[in-house]
Amino acid sequence: MIREIVIYPDKRLKEISQPVENFDEELHTLLDDMYETMIAKNGVGLAAIQVGVPLRVLIINVPVETDSEDPREQQPKENTLEVINPVILEAEGKTRYQEGCLSVPGYFEEVERHKAVRIEYQDRYGKKYIIDDDDFLAIALQHEMDHLDGKVFVEKLSLLKRKKFEKEWKKRLKKK
Repeated sequence: MIREIVIYPDKRLKEISQPVENFDEELHTLLDDMYETMIAKNGVGLAAIQVGVPLRVLIINVPVETDSEDPREQQPKENTLEVINPVILEAEGKTRYQEGCLSVPGYFEEVERHKAVRIEYQDRYGKKYIIDDDDFLAIALQHEMDHLDGKVFVEKLSLLKRKKFEKEWKKRLKKK
């Protein structure tokens, strides 16, 4: 089921998500719905709070190269990284990357993040894993984990860029 995306500046995006304790059918349905929602909205990642569920759950599906225009072939469900209760064990280096967000549709800006991260997380069944990455996945993981802590990427912008964004965003919201 495709769920509605929570759009900035909705107060729910400020909420700190709670740890998952039950790795049950309800969680599995949430993860499946999050995948459907992310694909429908052309995203590569989604945190549960972005669909109004304050749990420490996120998914990421980095597109693969294919001749197909079908998002389900570019981001097959089996390639989806389901990350529950993530914890950063190590983070190092700095990099800048142009980011966007399904909760801030149509806005993209360069953000500074750690270049490499090591993260411990659980899968949909509660099994623990560790992932190390120093590429796009590292950026995506940090972006989505920020959502779990009540932060949106625009909050990482310089004061000048943030003020410009807020002014433009308010104008855009008034037009709707």
